[in-house]
Amino acid sequence: MDGAALAARIRAELAQEVEQLGSIGLATVLVGDDPASQIYIRLKHKASGEVGIRAFDKRLPADTSEQEVLELVAELNADDEVDGILVQTPLPAQIDEARVMRAIDPMKDVDGLHPFNAGQLFIGRQTFVGGTPLGIMRLLDEYRVAVPGARAVVVGRSVIVGRPVAMLLLHANATVTICHSRTDDLARQTLDADILIAAVGIAQLITADMVKQGAAVIDVGINRTEDGIVGDVDPGVAEIAAFLTPVPGGVGPMTIALLLENAVRAARYRRGALAFPRA
Repeated sequence: MDGAALAARIRAELAQEVEQLGSIGLATVLVGDDPASQIYIRLKHKASGEVGIRAFDKRLPADTSEQEVLELVAELNADDEVDGILVQTPLPAQIDEARVMRAIDPMKDVDGLHPFNAGQLFIGRQTFVGGTPLGIMRLLDEYRVAVPGARAVVVGRSVIVGRPVAMLLLHANATVTICHSRTDDLARQTLDADILIAAVGIAQLITADMVKQGAAVIDVGINRTEDGIVGDVDPGVAEIAAFLTPVPGGVGPMTIALLLENAVRAARYRRGALAFPRA
């Protein structure tokens, strides 16, 4: 599954939408100097510029207090030039991530982590969902992987990937199993999967003997090892699976492309082109 090619096509389509809508602003908040987070922010800004979205780069030192972060979020909520807000995680230990996510205006919450947006996904009336879960679903659709009636196994239960993609699969009429670090005999679960999503952050955890012949395998993992960046799926799985996302070049580009799509969606909500439900 070539996520890079699909993401490029999505970005090209978004560029046309941005031109029609006019100025769109996406604010990113980075607290601290985590190297991986800095890379992610740089990639998001680069992609934003390619489609014509204005990026507001907000950076705070690692010792920033929770209150200071909340005050910045409040400023961005009130800024009419900002359509979407993304607070890069992880945040330093002194900051309550959940509290910060609750502080973001749900209409600007392009990561879909505000309880309102998470609740909308739960009941099947999605407003904003994170770029990675949306990107996974778009890849399955692009490669015509049948989701209704399929047995889907998600390895990983994070609020960023595992849980939301499980809900999207469930709403698409798959039978969904969520596995995690406490799951006994993981292979017993994964071998039944028509669709297997690995999002646990353990290098090459999923091996060929854990995968059903002809399955579609989505590798969300980005693990830095002595041999370079590897996914959660061993490369040998390619001999068993019908579809497999590469690392890098699979889910990563899709995450950024769908984040930008969310920013455009946020602009449409704020301009009244889409109705945003309120509690």
